Amino acid sequence: MNDSVVILILQLLVVILAIFMGTRTSGIGLGVWGLVGVAVLLFGFQTAPGNAPIDAVFIVLTVVTAASVMQAAGGIDWMVSIAAKVIRQRPKSVVFLAPAMSFLFTVGAGTGNIFYPLLPVIYDVSYQQRIRPERSLSVSAVASQVGILCSPVSAATASMVVLLAPSGFDLGKLLLIMWPASIVALFVASLVMVRWGKNLEDDPEFQRRLAAHAIKPPESKEDRAPLPRTAVLSASLFLTGVGIIVLTGLFEGLRPIIGTDADGNPERVSVAIVIEVVMGVIAAAIFLTCKVKAADVPKQSTFPAGMVGAFALFGIAWLANTFVANNNNLIVEGLGAVVSGSSAFLGALLFALALAAVAMLTTSQSSATNAIVPIGLAIGLPASLIVGLWPAAMGIYILPANGSQVATVAFDQTGSTKMGKFVFDHSFQIPNLIYMVVAIIVGVVLSFAIA
Repeated sequence: MNDSVVILILQLLVVILAIFMGTRTSGIGLGVWGLVGVAVLLFGFQTAPGNAPIDAVFIVLTVVTAASVMQAAGGIDWMVSIAAKVIRQRPKSVVFLAPAMSFLFTVGAGTGNIFYPLLPVIYDVSYQQRIRPERSLSVSAVASQVGILCSPVSAATASMVVLLAPSGFDLGKLLLIMWPASIVALFVASLVMVRWGKNLEDDPEFQRRLAAHAIKPPESKEDRAPLPRTAVLSASLFLTGVGIIVLTGLFEGLRPIIGTDADGNPERVSVAIVIEVVMGVIAAAIFLTCKVKAADVPKQSTFPAGMVGAFALFGIAWLANTFVANNNNLIVEGLGAVVSGSSAFLGALLFALALAAVAMLTTSQSSATNAIVPIGLAIGLPASLIVGLWPAAMGIYILPANGSQVATVAFDQTGSTKMGKFVFDHSFQIPNLIYMVVAIIVGVVLSFAIA
C-alpha cells in the first residue's frame, strides 16, 4: 500500500469521524464538525481547501427568507388549511390523500417543516374513521421528505443542480425524472400501507390505552385563529415564484443571456442564480403587499430551522468538496476500477448504497448529496443515472433519528406509530424502503430516456 493510499484512507477517516460527531450533536453541530474536518485536512494534511458550496448556501438562505416572510403573513397556515380541507372531504382515502398533500406542500415550500402542522389533521381524520393512524402517518412522513428531492427550491435540489450543472444536466431534466419516479413510488408505498398492521379494534396497545383512558377523543373541529387577509396573497406570491423557477428550469430560453461561451453560443444565467434572485424578489413583494414587519420574520418556525440547515450544509459540503478535490485521481482510479471491472449494475448499486449510508448517518439529503454525488461524477457515472439513483438519499429514514419521525410518533396517541424496539423496526422503515426501491427502478428507467 503506497503513501497516497494511506493518506486517502486517513483523510476518509477524518471525513467519517466528522460526520459521526456531527450526527451526535445534530443540527448546527453537523456544520461545525464539518468545518473541524476541513481544518484537520487543511492544517494536518496540508491540503488545499475545496470549493465552498456558496451557491447552494445562498439558495437556502434566500428561500428560507422568502418562506419565513410568507409564514409571517399567514401564507403557510393558509396552505395547511387547504390541505386539511382536502383530507377531511375524503377521510376514507386518508392513506393516499395525506401523503399527497404532504408531498405537494413540501415541494411548494421547499422545506419539510410544513409537514408538522399537518400531523394533527392526519391523525385526527384517521382516528375518527378508526383507520390505524400508523398507515397514513408513516407514509405521509416519508412523503414530506421525498418532496424535498422534488422541490425546485429545496436545499437538496439546490445542491444537486449546482453539482450537475457542469455536466449539462439542469433542473428541468432533474424534475422530469424525480417527479414521476417519486409519485409512482409513493403510490405503491401507500397501497401497501392501506392494510399494514392490525386494525385498531385488534391492536392490543390501542385497547390498553383506551381502557386506561390514556387516549383523548380527537376534536371534530380545530380551534384555529382566523387567518389574516394577507394569507392567500402571500402564499400566491410565493407559489408564483416557485412556478417561475420551474419554468426557467424547464425552458432554458427564458433565462437571461449574460454572454457567449467559447464556441460563440449564448451563455445564459444559471438556475442557481435565478432561484436566489427570484426568491429575493418574492420576499420583497410580500413585504410590500402584505405589510409584514421585518422583526417578525426571524420569529417564524421556518427561519431558525433553515438557517441551521444552511450552516450544516456549508460545513459538511465544504468538507466533502475538500476531500474529493484532493483525492480525485485516487478516487477515479480506485472506485473507477471497481466500476469498470464490474457490471454497470454493480457500479450503480455501490453508488446508491453509499448515498443511502451517508444519508442515514447525517439524516440530511443535502449532506449526502454533497458528499457522494461528486464521487459518482468522478468515477464516470452519467448525470442522468445519478439522478435516477438519487432517491437513495431517503436513507435519512433508515434510522429513527429524524425530527419528523419523532414528531410523527408523538402525535399518534393510539401508539400504532412506533420508533421500534430494535432501532431498525420502526414504523417508517417499510414505506421508506418501498419508496427507495420503486423510485430508483423508475428513476433509472427514465434516466435512459432523459439524458
